[in-house]
Amino acid sequence: MTQEEKRGEKRDAREYLPPRKHFGQELRIAREAAGLTQQQLSEGVVCHYTLLAHFEAGRRMPRPDDAQRIDQVLGTGGRFYRMLRTLDEAKYAAHFREAAEAERLATAIHQYAVSLVPGIFQTADYARAVYRSGEPNPNPKRMDELVVGRTARRQLLDNPETPVTWVILSETVLRTVVGGPAVMAEQLRDLARLMRADRIFLQVVPFSAGAHATMSSMVTLMSFDDAPDMAYVEGVFTGNLFDDPHLVRRLRQAYDLTRAAALPPAASLTLIESVAEEYEDDC
Repeated sequence: MTQEEKRGEKRDAREYLPPRKHFGQELRIAREAAGLTQQQLSEGVVCHYTLLAHFEAGRRMPRPDDAQRIDQVLGTGGRFYRMLRTLDEAKYAAHFREAAEAERLATAIHQYAVSLVPGIFQTADYARAVYRSGEPNPNPKRMDELVVGRTARRQLLDNPETPVTWVILSETVLRTVVGGPAVMAEQLRDLARLMRADRIFLQVVPFSAGAHATMSSMVTLMSFDDAPDMAYVEGVFTGNLFDDPHLVRRLRQAYDLTRAAALPPAASLTLIESVAEEYEDDC
C-alpha cells in the first residue's frame, strides 16, 4: 500500500460517523444552509431548542413527526424522515423504537407492568420465551437477534446511579409461568438480586389490592435532565410515546396511585423470593 493510500485510509476512518452522528451532522449542515439558528428551527419544528441541539449532536433522535416538520421547515423533501426510518430498523419493534431512544437517555425511569417482566429486566431465557409465544413458526436466527437486542437494554443498569429505576409489578407478573418453572425462578431471582444490590426500587401490587389506577396497561414514565418528561404506553403489538404535559401528568398521577396500592419494597422482595422458591421446588 502506498503512502497516499495509507493517508486515504486514515482519512476515511476519521470521516466515518455512526448513523446518529451522521444524521445530526447532516441536520446541522441543512439548518445552516437555510440560514437558521437552532432557536429558529426549533420554533418551526415546535420543540425546545436544547432538544434540537441533542439531535444535531447525535445524542438523541427525533420522533417521526419531528423529522417530518424538520423536512417541512428546511424544505428537504422528506430527506430527514427517510434517514430516520433507516436507523435501528431491525433492533426493536417499530412501535418501540422511539421509546428505546428515550429510555437510553432517561435519568429516571418509572414502570408499571401488568402481565410480563418489563423488557429492560428480562433474562435471555425469559425474553426468548416471550418472543416465541408471539410467533407460530419462530425463526431461530431471528429469535436470537431479538433476544440479543432486548437483553442489551440491560446495559442501562450497569451504571450504579443512573437511571434511577422504579418498577411496579402486578402479582400477575410473578404468577404467569413464562418459559417454565426454571426460567421463572431465574427471572425472579435476578429481580431480587437487583433489589438487594439497591440498583432498582421494586414493588408488587398483590391480588388482594383489587382495582387500581394502571391495571389495564403497561406504563413507563421517563425523566430527563434537559427535556420534558415523556410517557410510553404499550399494548399488544402497539405502543405510543407521549410528551403532552397534561397527559404525562395524568399518567404520573395514575402511577403514584398504583404505587400507593402496592406492597412496600421489603415485603415485595419477600414475596418475589417466596414465589421463586416455589418455582424452584417445581423444577
